[in-house]
Amino acid sequence: MAHFLRNYLILCKPRVVLLMLLTAWAGMYLAALQPIPAWLWMNATLGIALMSGSAATLNHIIDHGVDALMDRTKHRPLASGKIPLRSAWIFASIQGVIGFLLLYFGVNSLTAILTLLAAIGYAGVYSIYLKRATSQNIVIGGLAGAMPPLLGWTAVSGQLDPEGWLLVLIIFSWTPAHFWALCLHRYNDYKQTSIPMLPITHGIPFTKLNIVLYSLLTVACSLLPFAIGMSGSFYFIGVLLLDIGLMAYALKLQFAVEDNQIALKTFHYSLIYLTGLFLIILLDHHLLIT
Repeated sequence: MAHFLRNYLILCKPRVVLLMLLTAWAGMYLAALQPIPAWLWMNATLGIALMSGSAATLNHIIDHGVDALMDRTKHRPLASGKIPLRSAWIFASIQGVIGFLLLYFGVNSLTAILTLLAAIGYAGVYSIYLKRATSQNIVIGGLAGAMPPLLGWTAVSGQLDPEGWLLVLIIFSWTPAHFWALCLHRYNDYKQTSIPMLPITHGIPFTKLNIVLYSLLTVACSLLPFAIGMSGSFYFIGVLLLDIGLMAYALKLQFAVEDNQIALKTFHYSLIYLTGLFLIILLDHHLLIT
């Protein structure tokens, strides 16, 4: 039974969803002018988690054929035949419906609709079309995955404020370099597929240059919360340290001769970077209001 449940949990991409929830919580607390009611926090968290899990499951369904060709993904439940496609469809539908209803009736209609659009953007526009249509797939499609902090923001405020969009911008600028580092590490895997990832279509040197450029853009975006007075000196110092690490890995990858393991380390650091940034902005907000 545990193995059976674990396969369904894998479909939800729990580590990705947990990171998305962290950014959503940051949006919630940064938007809050008073303590957040427990029922609102719970409904928003469960609703966003379920709809994110639904979109992740749909991504597994759409990509199961490609996943079977790649060493990194060939053991996933659908690619390996551990879960039937029909069961996965039912699982995705149940998650999506329950998540939407929780957000619509337990939070507000704006958050429910935005979360639905983000799920459609990821599972539909990105997974079905963009991923297979252009080497800029992750740049354009990254907006859907960058939405959680805005979802958290609207869950509390009920409105689309510029500060919420700024949090989206940070993730949006961070996503391409994060994903391209993984693509470099798994270059031979992607060569086996028909997906036009940037290293395959434009070459490794061009991809490494773009990782540096997008890392610079991420650094610039990461400083904006302090620049507009949205966060304080604790955030400024913390994010500067994270930014130094981000650029160090990007430049090390740029000039590396054997770049496979450096690419993997760059990918892993990018996860630490985003997690650290949102933890720091949460801590900074707590220090500002206490």
